Amino acid sequence: MKALDKKLIRDLSRLRGQIIAIALVVACGIASFVSMLSAYESLKLTQATYYQQYHFAQVFAQLKRAPESLSAQIREIPGVAQVQTRVIADVSLDISGQNEPATGRLISIPERQMPMLNNLYLRKGRYIVPGRSDEVLISENFAKAHNLNLGDSVGAVINGRWQKLRIVGVALSPEYVYSIQGTGDIFPDNKRFGVLWMGREALGTAFNMDGAFNDVTLTLMRGAIEADVIFHLDRLLEKYGGFGAYGRKDQLSNRFLSEEITQLRGTATLVPFIFLGIAAFLLHILLSRIIATQRDQIAVLKAFGYNNLSIGLHYLKFVLAIALTGAFLGTALGLWFGAAVTKNYTRFFCFPLLRYEAGISVVAGAIFISVGAAVIGAFIAVQKAVSLPPAIAMRPEPPARFRRTIIERLGFQSFVSPVSRIILRNLERKPIQALLSIVGISLAVAMLVVGRYSTDAMQYMIDVQYRNVQREDVTVVFNEPRPNRARYEIAHLPGVLRAEPFRTVPAKLRFEHRTYRIALTGLEVGGKLRRLVNRHLHAAMLSENGVMLTTKLAEILGVKPGDVLTVEVLEGERPTRTVAVAGLVDELIGVSAYMNIQALNRLMQEGATISGAYLAADSLEIDRLYALLKRTPAVSGVSIRKMAIARFQETIAGSLSIFTTILVIFACIIAFGVIYNAARIALSERSRELATLRVIGFTQAEIAVILLGEQAVLTLAAIPLGFAIGFGFCALMSSAYNSELYRFPLVVTRATFAFAFVVVTIAAIVSGAIVRRQLVNLDLIAVLKTRE
Repeated sequence: MKALDKKLIRDLSRLRGQIIAIALVVACGIASFVSMLSAYESLKLTQATYYQQYHFAQVFAQLKRAPESLSAQIREIPGVAQVQTRVIADVSLDISGQNEPATGRLISIPERQMPMLNNLYLRKGRYIVPGRSDEVLISENFAKAHNLNLGDSVGAVINGRWQKLRIVGVALSPEYVYSIQGTGDIFPDNKRFGVLWMGREALGTAFNMDGAFNDVTLTLMRGAIEADVIFHLDRLLEKYGGFGAYGRKDQLSNRFLSEEITQLRGTATLVPFIFLGIAAFLLHILLSRIIATQRDQIAVLKAFGYNNLSIGLHYLKFVLAIALTGAFLGTALGLWFGAAVTKNYTRFFCFPLLRYEAGISVVAGAIFISVGAAVIGAFIAVQKAVSLPPAIAMRPEPPARFRRTIIERLGFQSFVSPVSRIILRNLERKPIQALLSIVGISLAVAMLVVGRYSTDAMQYMIDVQYRNVQREDVTVVFNEPRPNRARYEIAHLPGVLRAEPFRTVPAKLRFEHRTYRIALTGLEVGGKLRRLVNRHLHAAMLSENGVMLTTKLAEILGVKPGDVLTVEVLEGERPTRTVAVAGLVDELIGVSAYMNIQALNRLMQEGATISGAYLAADSLEIDRLYALLKRTPAVSGVSIRKMAIARFQETIAGSLSIFTTILVIFACIIAFGVIYNAARIALSERSRELATLRVIGFTQAEIAVILLGEQAVLTLAAIPLGFAIGFGFCALMSSAYNSELYRFPLVVTRATFAFAFVVVTIAAIVSGAIVRRQLVNLDLIAVLKTRE
């Protein structure tokens, strides 16, 4: 074995504590990068594969009722490849053991199994048997939520009649990867909404749809223009009560899934790059300082005849040993965490198979950045050392030029102890080194702030959305618009303390070339249960005639107050109207458009009509209310606020839980690694000076205060800077988490800052204890003879 290789092994063994800490810094940066990017790529690949293999439709349309013969005309539309007509109906379900009402969406399927659009994946069980009208397939998440098994039955109100449905299979569909009931819903509620697939003949007969359909899906030929197909389809369906066709990008499940993937892409690029960049920067600083402490050893090697290339390769091996150890550990952790993050999405997205793949380019890119930063840091330090003649390099570095410190120039030296003056002098005479140490520690603090940010943001979102905006206990939705007297019938249901009606109208909002499909919601002026608030959380009043948009929807449409929207109503006579934007309201979940309910009734040229009501309910009577709503044919859906909060926490908090945990753990490791290495390197750099102070009479406690006091000053100076940098990173995350589904507010609580402060303080204390132990065991004679 070569002499330099023996030296390499001794150095790695002697500096094992620092090497482990640095390798962990590298590992954390690479692991965060690999885990997030691989999860993004895997989810995107799974979506594309599922859609392709199970023939997810490209155009969708709902209507009142049309004869089956119309399907032939739809097939003749230029660009249409396949057509499938269906019967779909929402019904009330009675699930054993659940008090709250549940809604089931019945979707017709061919009596005999055959390839079809939005094909079903049978997780277990079998397909329905022709002629057995009570057999159904049920969506997997709904079955899991209620522990429903093959052979179990559920009760349903089908066209006003109570009927038992028997489960023969559990299925998944690309149409319901993200299973929500309608445009007013944001998060899946698998206990209160499920999809059931039923034979076409049985479902058509039950809803008087023999030889007719109320839903149609299409796929397109290669090169077909979707907008042209939708235009022709709308014209065909108009006289049959069509609600307006739309493409795959506007299909509810796909829209939310695509939004989540887009959101994950922002997360997978922004946060890991921050972590990896910080880790690379810290690695550069730490390694350059470690190698700088070996200046005398480099000089001795040169004096013994080793050339610059041999010395450079020796330290390159040293650096690569550390960086590659961290890289391999980080890659392994990243792949494990990435698989866990990807698997976590199966709690919210129903895929038959989740494909986890980590691209080689992702892993190689992360390793290249970290190793590159390490090599550059080492190269600069080695180049500086080998540039000196051996005789000069073997001498101690010349002492810094003496000059009075700021404290002494101000005349306050009598108030400062000699130990404190030594600390201040060293910091002032090495400002660049002190600044880099402060920056390094502050970046560790910043990552701790970033790691806790999502928890703060989610708690604030719950407070705003579910305690300031949505204050109702229960939301009741009718199966079709009802006259205004229904509000009084609702108000007299058992347990109802207050009822406020609302009207929802499906519409397409258009401004210039931008359009958006949404349900216009009409509210009562002065309502207490559903409030509109501005960015300062002050109540916003509905205008007499205009529409109030959430800020995100206004951003999507590119409008501001005073602009005029074209509203294409997608129900009834489908009138087209123009409405002015009266103002903007702030909501952090979903997007909405609000109007005065009377103005919306006028827009529709209808009387006082409502679509449902918001209810405040007595908790003691709530079970009686649920039991009644479950068996009311006019009620198609019931939403419960406390369940909505639980769904939000399960969906958003659940999807971010592993990610947040990873960030916090990595941030803690990096914080300890940076602070420990800073203290340990400072001991190596100043061991001769500290030994000299011991010889001339300073006590062990005093030299410990000199070394650790300097580190304490640097740490205290870094904390507020770290808070500021962390807040800036949180602002970047806030801009990244800005989608139609939800938006993260820029809110960082005192608890988060306190958490970062406590972690850094503990890391500093533990590091100080380790360094003090090494300081106590300092061999004065060996240290003073090192450079002689």
